[in-house]
Amino acid sequence: MTEIPIDDRGFTLGHGLFETVLWADETLAHWDDHVERLERGCRALRLPTPDREQLRKAALVALDAAGSPIRAAVRLNWSAGSGDRGLDPPAEPSPRLTARAAALGAAPGPARLITAQVRRNDRSPASRLKTLSYLDNVIARAEAREAGADEALMLNTAGEVACAAAANVFWVRHDEVFTPDLACGVLDGIMRRQVIAACHGLGVPLQEVYANPGRIGWTPMFLTNSLMGVRPVASLDGRDLPNSPLIAAIAKAVSRASR
Repeated sequence: MTEIPIDDRGFTLGHGLFETVLWADETLAHWDDHVERLERGCRALRLPTPDREQLRKAALVALDAAGSPIRAAVRLNWSAGSGDRGLDPPAEPSPRLTARAAALGAAPGPARLITAQVRRNDRSPASRLKTLSYLDNVIARAEAREAGADEALMLNTAGEVACAAAANVFWVRHDEVFTPDLACGVLDGIMRRQVIAACHGLGVPLQEVYANPGRIGWTPMFLTNSLMGVRPVASLDGRDLPNSPLIAAIAKAVSRASR
């Protein structure tokens, strides 16, 4: 078991980044995309970037420690490392890498969403990074669970649709796909990029937009993240949503591209 020192800035301040990678078909899915996003996050946080081979080795060691599951979530944490009391980082940070793997069960069914009271802070640069500080998302997910839903839809400070607690959000209207613009405080999701590419490949129009909930209405919706891929939304705030054959077509195209 890896011991984290009590002066680790990831532990005391949430100063660091993480990536969650799908292990399936004996492959770390979209590995290069995850590593490149982690490196972009390091540049934003002024942290040294990890050695790519060290990252891969840590992921494989974690999988071995978990019993080599057929399908798993591999979480890599890149903490800012130890530091003195207070906010200021050391002059020469020494980041700390930890990894953990957990077996995954069957893919979840369609999601039930509620609109959370917790707002996504689109004015914070951290809203576009996978930082170790994820408390707003934790609270939003807890709110959804307490309401009997699976996931929370988060609006930003302007009241625009941003994301789910742990997923990017898309909706379909008149055979066109929409997703919030990254400037809405949205994480540049790995599967988000895959869906955008799949839509272009299918000839399906896709727009990145600024939209309040009223603009979405009660149209077909779906969520994406690296572990679940494309997940349709069954209901929003207790109201059933229609399905769209486009969602299945996009899911199929994304799955094909991931092989």
